[in-house]
Amino acid sequence: MTLPPRTLALPALLALAAPPLLAHGFAAGKIAISHPWTRETAATQVVGGGFMKITNNGKTADRLVSASSPNAREVQMHTMSMEGGVMKMRQLKDGIVIPAGQTVELKPGSLHVMFMGIKAPFKKGSKIPATLKFKQAGSVKVQFTVQAVGSTMPMEAGHAQH
Repeated sequence: MTLPPRTLALPALLALAAPPLLAHGFAAGKIAISHPWTRETAATQVVGGGFMKITNNGKTADRLVSASSPNAREVQMHTMSMEGGVMKMRQLKDGIVIPAGQTVELKPGSLHVMFMGIKAPFKKGSKIPATLKFKQAGSVKVQFTVQAVGSTMPMEAGHAQH
């Protein structure tokens, strides 16, 4: 049975209108989160960093104000910087600004979320659920993919994402 072209047009339009967030992306309003990842942790480790790209497709700035995970006692927003040859980390109590029309990358040695008081070691290949809360866009549930200890960027099927 052949369907008329207009019958096929609606599903095609709906697919185009859907956010481009398949295997490694999540969305809240105008905010798109891509490739959330973390590193495997040692058995005695109680903290872990979380990394991702956050894109604000809106016309006004938004702010990542908080995060939570059932796998950690607390999740904080942090920044790392070099001061006088010493790496310093500090909590960003006001969150992380995501400017309108821009992408902010949370990565090792820079902005990141910090899983505090992790309840069990993060194992390579597993997923760590979390909820990110934005001031304007609201909350979104994400999954951080656990990668090898030495990872410096998100990986997919063993290949780095460019």
